[in-house]
Amino acid sequence: MKRQDYISWDEYFMGIALLSARRSKDPGTQVGACIISADKRILTMGYNGMPIGCSDDEFPWEREGSPLDTKYLYVCHAEMNAILNSGTADLRGSVVYTTLFPCAECTKALIQKGISEVCYLSDKYASEDLFVAARRMMDAAGVRYRRYEPSGREILIQV
Repeated sequence: MKRQDYISWDEYFMGIALLSARRSKDPGTQVGACIISADKRILTMGYNGMPIGCSDDEFPWEREGSPLDTKYLYVCHAEMNAILNSGTADLRGSVVYTTLFPCAECTKALIQKGISEVCYLSDKYASEDLFVAARRMMDAAGVRYRRYEPSGREILIQV
């Protein structure tokens, strides 16, 4: 008889997104994304961080101050990195699992690549314009979005 306590697909893919987020050097917010095909294959992953060639030690991680002295003008978001990491892969009809609801800029890229669904863990910026706009675009483009429903199960990764 097969075991019954295996994790669900949602737990698996959100777990990959959460593990990817652990690669982020951002001291305030770590975000991970995992894009999967319609047949449940991992196509690509990403996390928020500086662009290749821009040192994590030389660019700012601050959240406040003049724009050039904060992280916001420099950091690539997890969803954008996942898309860029996909190379020439066809992402049409795929699902992105992300630990934070995508901003409007990432949403534009997700729509352009044909991603059909967003499964997100946190929506802590829902009332901010960048995220209201993201929802409007997803609604207009027919991209489904849903909050990940945690099972309450603890999954421990030990190495």
